[in-house]
Amino acid sequence: MKKLTYIVVATILIGSIISCVPARKYEELNSKYKTCSEENESLKASNKTLEEQTIELTSSVEQLKKAIASLENDTTIMGNSLRLMTTNYDNINKTYQLLLDKNNELLSGNKVTTEKLTKDLLRTQEELQAKEDALRTLEGSLTVKEEKLKKLTTELELREKRVNELEAMISRKDSLVTALKNKVKDALLGFENNGLTIEQKNGKVYVSLDESLLFSSGSYAVGTKGVDVLKKLAKVLEQNQDINILVEGHTDNVPLNGKGDVADNWDLSVKRATSVVKIITTNSSVNPKRLTAAGRGEYIPLDMTNTADGRKKNRRTEIILSPKLDELLQLLESN
Repeated sequence: MKKLTYIVVATILIGSIISCVPARKYEELNSKYKTCSEENESLKASNKTLEEQTIELTSSVEQLKKAIASLENDTTIMGNSLRLMTTNYDNINKTYQLLLDKNNELLSGNKVTTEKLTKDLLRTQEELQAKEDALRTLEGSLTVKEEKLKKLTTELELREKRVNELEAMISRKDSLVTALKNKVKDALLGFENNGLTIEQKNGKVYVSLDESLLFSSGSYAVGTKGVDVLKKLAKVLEQNQDINILVEGHTDNVPLNGKGDVADNWDLSVKRATSVVKIITTNSSVNPKRLTAAGRGEYIPLDMTNTADGRKKNRRTEIILSPKLDELLQLLESN
């Protein structure tokens, strides 16, 4: 409609111009008309383009409105989320600050505790080191003592073995002595308790003969009864070669005022012991090396009462029979 109006107006104007102006003017007007027509066409094209662009812009505006609405909705949601996150952040920040404060308090307290624990640990380590050193010292000492103990144990075992050997030997000797005592008793059966006593003590056999069984008072000559006793005893000694024989003469304490070879009780005790030894060696094959004669005088009395009965007991001859100890002595020397 607008286009048609434009054409009518242009025609009227052209007619008016043609009728009113000269040809030159007409040409000018015609030129302007063409120019206007061209501009009009150009404007039409531009208008069309603008209309198309307007449509496109309108569509874009609608899309933008939708996008803006979506963005506004998203912005609202994000705003709410941001406010919630901000609140949560503030709470977390407060919690973090509280935890930080607590941590600082703990660190401050732990510092004191740690220092104490460190000191305790160092002290404990020092004590442990001292105990380890002491333990090593004790281990060294223990090793030395163990070696010493082993040595002592070995020595003890050897000694026990030797002691057992000695005990066995002593037991054997005791058995021999007991057997010898029984043999002597059997040989002198008729004389025991008649001025003769037989005892076993200290691993030896003691044959004690009263003065009345062997000698007259003050004499060292053996009587017939005494010779008979000594002969029987000699036969037993002859059969037991491993027996040593000690003959001891004893007197009382009454002084003997004699002359010649018997001047006092010493002389008398020695002579009596010698007389007994000679009878034994004369009437048996007993080796004289096994015999010892000793005079003890009045100095080993049996009775200290100094009565007649006491002095009678003290006047005696003792024949002491003891097993040879050569084997025993050799064993002892080897120890």
